[in-house]
Amino acid sequence: MKMLKTLTAAGALGLLPAAAFAQDAAAPDIQPYILTTLLFLMGGFLVFWMAAGFAMLEAGLVRSKNVAMQLTKNVALFSLAAIMYWLIGFNLMYPGDGWSIAGWVGPFFAITSLEPVGLDAADAALDYASVGSDFFFQLMFVAATASIVSGTLAERIKLWPFLLFVCILTGVMYPISGSWQWGGGWLSEAGFSDFAGSTIVHSVGGWAALAGAIVLGPRLGKYNKDGKTIPMPGSNLALATLGTFILWLGWFGFNGGSQLAMGTVGDVTDVSRIFANTNMAAAAGAVTALILTQILYKKPDLTMILNGALAGLVSITAEPLAPTLFGALWIGAVGGVIVVLTVPMLDKFKIDDVVGAIPVHLIAGIWGTIAVCFYNSDASLGTQITGILAYGIFTFVISLVLWFIFKATMGIRVDEEAEINGLDMAELGMEAYPEFSKG
Repeated sequence: MKMLKTLTAAGALGLLPAAAFAQDAAAPDIQPYILTTLLFLMGGFLVFWMAAGFAMLEAGLVRSKNVAMQLTKNVALFSLAAIMYWLIGFNLMYPGDGWSIAGWVGPFFAITSLEPVGLDAADAALDYASVGSDFFFQLMFVAATASIVSGTLAERIKLWPFLLFVCILTGVMYPISGSWQWGGGWLSEAGFSDFAGSTIVHSVGGWAALAGAIVLGPRLGKYNKDGKTIPMPGSNLALATLGTFILWLGWFGFNGGSQLAMGTVGDVTDVSRIFANTNMAAAAGAVTALILTQILYKKPDLTMILNGALAGLVSITAEPLAPTLFGALWIGAVGGVIVVLTVPMLDKFKIDDVVGAIPVHLIAGIWGTIAVCFYNSDASLGTQITGILAYGIFTFVISLVLWFIFKATMGIRVDEEAEINGLDMAELGMEAYPEFSKG
């Protein structure tokens, strides 16, 4: 690409013969393919970095005796998601002519093709990308969905039932529901709008986490006999803060890459607007949580501020392009309010969400999907609610059934002694901080 720009500049100055101009004249025909493929790859590795963000956030918010377990889960879930989405999920999510054995189970290796694919045949545009970059980008989204479940169920779930659930979620559940919108399915035809996945990615992870939390039950000692919530501080708020900033960074790829095209001036301009709106929503969520916790608790709560930023990011994900910067600000600010108010509400129902993933990803995801209606004239409230309910019912019911089956057959919760001593030693036989006493 640098050489192409150099040739263009040199030709403009009369330093190259006419033949150079002939070669350069053909460049626009391939530029959309190159640039859009590059967008997918850059967006993909930014979203991949979110895996590190989830790992650091969860490691910081669990107690020290469970840190190694959370890190193991995050490495394993990403790796399993990569395999399952290749094996089944990608072709299931983008079925083409229909869900047939030949369409999505048969061509396991078709994804490795290097042939270009059109992103939007309806526009007859020259915005194309390689299949490899498309697969790579989409894979990162399914891995993020699984990471959401990991944090909620921390400190009391067994490793292998959790990983089995991840295989089903990433290989079957997420691809099926994702095909309804991004695979050209019935919700897409109905006019449902979810630009980068407030519902398709984040609320799906939140619904699966909620079902798991209900079946699994709260941690020992989390709620006393009077129903009072007992604080269980995380091991390392520095790690949690680092994880939040990594997620914040990765979100630029998450939302910006979802423009799905970078072959024109308009596309690149839109990507830059998405970046700006994404950042504004995160900042607004964090500041709102900062102020609100000061008002409610007389002191700011760092964990709420971190989750406020993440809730702002989730809130803007359904429509990061259309709003003004002020629009992104107030949408993200509502996300911050949601976190501060919803976390204690879950405790009243004795739903133990260790890292606050349900308020951040489920509730803020619902809000972000509804907020689309304020800035996207093509979106209707009825259609948006229909999509929210469809994803919620499908994911929650199937997840609930799976968790109950796993509980009845293999057990999903460690025994009381293992939970008290920590999952690091009980499940892994190692500790993240062996030189320190258990906390």
